[in-house]
Amino acid sequence: MNRPEGTPKTSPIQQRDDTSLPPYATHLHSWFMWYVRGYIRRHFHAVRLLNPPDGRSPIPAIVDEPVLLYTNHPSWWDPLIFLSVAQKLFPDRLNYGPIDSTALGRYSFLEKIGFLGIEPDSWKGAARFLRLAKAALERPDVFFWVTAQGDFVDPRYRPVTIKPGVGHAAAVAKRGLIIPFALEYPFWNERLPEAIVSFGEPHRIDQHTKHDADEWNQILAASLEETQNELRDAAIARNPNAFTELASGTVGIGGAYDIIRRIRSTLSGKTFNPAHEEEPA
Repeated sequence: MNRPEGTPKTSPIQQRDDTSLPPYATHLHSWFMWYVRGYIRRHFHAVRLLNPPDGRSPIPAIVDEPVLLYTNHPSWWDPLIFLSVAQKLFPDRLNYGPIDSTALGRYSFLEKIGFLGIEPDSWKGAARFLRLAKAALERPDVFFWVTAQGDFVDPRYRPVTIKPGVGHAAAVAKRGLIIPFALEYPFWNERLPEAIVSFGEPHRIDQHTKHDADEWNQILAASLEETQNELRDAAIARNPNAFTELASGTVGIGGAYDIIRRIRSTLSGKTFNPAHEEEPA
């Protein structure tokens, strides 16, 4: 049977209860990501992925594995950066993640592209989170993103602590990878900030079957802190060569200042470069 014109394409999931993930409107996601890419270009100088100093691959090997990515939570921008990085590096994955149900009520269309409303700080919300996390960790075509700190936290704050839900999700899962993911938004040498990110070392669930939720939480908090520390050190060093650029954004000061610079370059026979400072080769 042909799909009616204009009907969103969804992933082949039949149930809408919490024992499975809700359908995913991939056409709506494609439209939303077109908007997100432009929005990020206007507000950031670049999105950069850290090349780890220990020489491991900056991109984790996740072939045919369910994946839960747990992150720090420095900014309102975080979910948009998650989606941008995932689309660039893992375009075939569907992205799901919990969000405060009150906030989701203001943007109801997000429910169709993986944002899962959770009632925070309640038994009902915790139970729903665990059911959805368990469902996600049975799906090798899914990323399940969790802002593990719950509230907004400065990325340099130590010690790093995470909410207990991630540890409980790990303890009840049968297989898959749990991967720390760190973000910062430092200002370097341009008008707009950088969005810098880093994947930490993956944890294989089936290699830690004896850990309870509290033990998992301690392990995962320490791993996230280590990932954040690597990213912090690279942010302080301000060396773009320590990163792989995933997306370029807006360069230059803008306005009358750049108009004058452009005229000067033209009159001197030089090519105009709007960057405030040349990046090292």
